[in-house]
Amino acid sequence: MPAIPHLLWLNLSPSLCPLNRPLLRQLSYRGTVAQWDYHHSADEPALLEIPLTLLHDHLKSVAQPVHLAGHGLSGVLGLLYAQRYPERVRSLTLLGVGPYPMVTWYSHYYAQRRLLPCHRDRILLKLVNDLFGPMARSMVRELVCRLEADLDSTPAPHSLICHPYLAPGNSPVPLLACGSQDDGVIASHEFLRWQHWLHPGRGDQLWQCPQGRHFFQYSEAAALARAMGIFWQSLTPA
Repeated sequence: MPAIPHLLWLNLSPSLCPLNRPLLRQLSYRGTVAQWDYHHSADEPALLEIPLTLLHDHLKSVAQPVHLAGHGLSGVLGLLYAQRYPERVRSLTLLGVGPYPMVTWYSHYYAQRRLLPCHRDRILLKLVNDLFGPMARSMVRELVCRLEADLDSTPAPHSLICHPYLAPGNSPVPLLACGSQDDGVIASHEFLRWQHWLHPGRGDQLWQCPQGRHFFQYSEAAALARAMGIFWQSLTPA
C-alpha cells in the first residue's frame, strides 16, 4: 500500500462525523491521518473566511506541504485554502464537490425551502432520501436530526436569500475529484464537467463510484481509499 506522507482531513460538520469514519479508518491503514475540526458557534457569522484563517494558523507550523481532503463544504474550504496558499498544499482531494463548488447539500436544501412552503423537518425528510436513499425509519429520524444540527452548526454561507458563488474549477494544485453516479446533489453529468478544468500533466484525476449517493464515503470507503492511495502514489517521483 502506498503510504500517506501527511494527510489532513478537513471537517466543518461535527454532527456528520460518523459518515466519515469508515473512510478515515481505511486511510489509517495507509499511514497517519490527521483531522482538523472547526466548530461554528451561533454568534459567529456564517463565513468561510473564519475557518480559513484558523486553518492557516494551524498549517503555518507544518514544515512540509500537506495532502488536504474533505467532503462537501469541508472540501470547498480545502479548495479555498489551496487557492490562497498553494505552496502549503501537496494535493487536494474533493469528495462530493462539483466544478461549481458552492453547489452543496445546503444550496439544495434552501432551493427546496424556496419552492415548498412547509416546515424544514418535512424538507429534511425528503432530503434524507435524496442524500442517502431508502432506509429504516429509525435511521431516517437520526439522519434528519444530524442534518438539522449541521444546518445550525456549520459556517455555510447559504440561506434563503444568499446564493454564494465560487468560480468553477481553478485548483492550483494536483486534484482528485471524487463523486458518486447516483449523487442527488452533484448530478453525474455535472460532476463530469470537472474534465474542463483538469490538468492531467500534473496528475489531476476524476473518480466515480456507481452508487453511494452524496455521502458515498460511508458505504464506498474501501474503494475510495484505494483510489486516493493510487492518486497520492502517482504524485511521488519514481
